[in-house]
Amino acid sequence: MELNIKREELLISQLADLLVNDKHVAVGAASPIPGAAALLAKEEAKIKNKRLRVTILHSNKYNNFTDGARELFDCAAQGRIDTFFLGGVQIDGQANINLVGIGKYPKLNKRFPGSFGSALMYFVVPQIILFREEHSPRTLVNRVDFISAPGVSEDNIYRPGGPKYLLTNRALFKFNKNDKKFLLSRLNHNETIETITNLTEFNFDVDKNISEMIDPDNERIHILRKYIAPMVSEFYPEFAKRIWDV
Repeated sequence: MELNIKREELLISQLADLLVNDKHVAVGAASPIPGAAALLAKEEAKIKNKRLRVTILHSNKYNNFTDGARELFDCAAQGRIDTFFLGGVQIDGQANINLVGIGKYPKLNKRFPGSFGSALMYFVVPQIILFREEHSPRTLVNRVDFISAPGVSEDNIYRPGGPKYLLTNRALFKFNKNDKKFLLSRLNHNETIETITNLTEFNFDVDKNISEMIDPDNERIHILRKYIAPMVSEFYPEFAKRIWDV
């Protein structure tokens, strides 16, 4: 029987595929899709007799830290987190992210919560996955209005971490650190290189082996809906209710 795959489930599946070699994945606040992806990767690792630690700051159950973000930052600085997710009000072609506001700083047209620990995590976590559902010229800009965390650094700056991927609801990009540029790698269903180009302000390269995102198979959907959905309902109940009615 053909399953009706929801857009959120496809994005969760895409992110989970990027976590298969990790030992510790951490997820910050306001991240239900990355959180679900991390728990899915953990469940699938368990089936393969592998161990994956998942820390979700917004959760009481799936968070071993007792001192909140400060403990997370210490763990990351010690090299004990493999992947972390970051987003941004704006993301540009050099993977700079803006979490501060829109307009010319300091007289911003619109102010947002702020950078928090994004710059630290961007520098010390080996794999940063940028995630922003909205794919539009207002979010994927040529140049961010304010750099909360830089995507690239000078060669003489010690930086073991940095951006590896950018996933939106339309496409998956890889980031080329040497070229300081994104590479379009996968397209969501019904998307084309032309539609992505029209909806992205910054320039990007195109993978010669570009492919379409593959829907999760029946086994993965079963795990996601039966086991992961109730887990997500603990820390994002409204999201779990809307997507899975749990």
